[in-house]
Amino acid sequence: MPKTPVTPAPLLLVDGFNLLWAGTFGFPAPIFSRDKSRELTGLFAFFALLRATIRDDLDVAPPEVLVVFDGEHGAADRVATDQDYKANREATPEALKPLQFLAPVKDGLDAYGIRWVEVDDAEADDVIATLATRAAASRPVLVMSRDMDFYQLLTNHVRILNRSRKSSQRIITAEEVLARYGVTPVQWPAFRALTGDKSDNIPGVRGIGPKLAAALLRDGLPLRDLPGSGRLTGTKGAAITTAWANVLRWEAMITVCRDLDVPIVLSGQASPQLPKPADVVEKLGLW
Repeated sequence: MPKTPVTPAPLLLVDGFNLLWAGTFGFPAPIFSRDKSRELTGLFAFFALLRATIRDDLDVAPPEVLVVFDGEHGAADRVATDQDYKANREATPEALKPLQFLAPVKDGLDAYGIRWVEVDDAEADDVIATLATRAAASRPVLVMSRDMDFYQLLTNHVRILNRSRKSSQRIITAEEVLARYGVTPVQWPAFRALTGDKSDNIPGVRGIGPKLAAALLRDGLPLRDLPGSGRLTGTKGAAITTAWANVLRWEAMITVCRDLDVPIVLSGQASPQLPKPADVVEKLGLW
């Protein structure tokens, strides 16, 4: 008899640096080793938040979990396009504090069978977009991140999980984005190109806010069709026309790549459960 096809587990793609920064700077209290010689906040919080998310926030069966980290040279192509890309991010020791926890986080993931991937010349956004697009054909996909750039991935099969929101509102859908912002997920890069994205140092067009951007893009209008739509009127229309080359460049920078060569094969099987974060720290010998 032919074997019954096995339905793959839902896929949870975790924006690793996003979670590490959120844990390091947003955890309720700092965590130190027993002798107070080492701060462990980022490490402890990373596993506490990931474990709580899998336990409390998912509305799917136990998932296959993959943590994705930015490559060391991941932003190079976008910086080559625009030297101001992410140039507003501080590089002080305090701002880069989460990086001290990166190696033990990876060790902890390895110790408990949670897979992770890092492509040297790719940002996590593009790796996640590639894997989400591939996996969505056969199973539900959740992307765990606070980064709104992932809104462009939303479909009936791909949703975003943002743990900084209220517990009942953490899962974000394509319908919510349309209802809240007036644009479809496909239009998200165009919307952000017009309105700006402070986190990536993309200024947008001066005077163009979310409501006007949504009105200009209404009915699913692609950004490239905006100049011929008759909608660029008045001083604000003139501002967009003047900045048009930049707007197109910003849209391209915000648009994620979905066809990277990612050196990992997803198993389709649910990942092992994570223990309490204190147990992870203990296993790593860092208490």
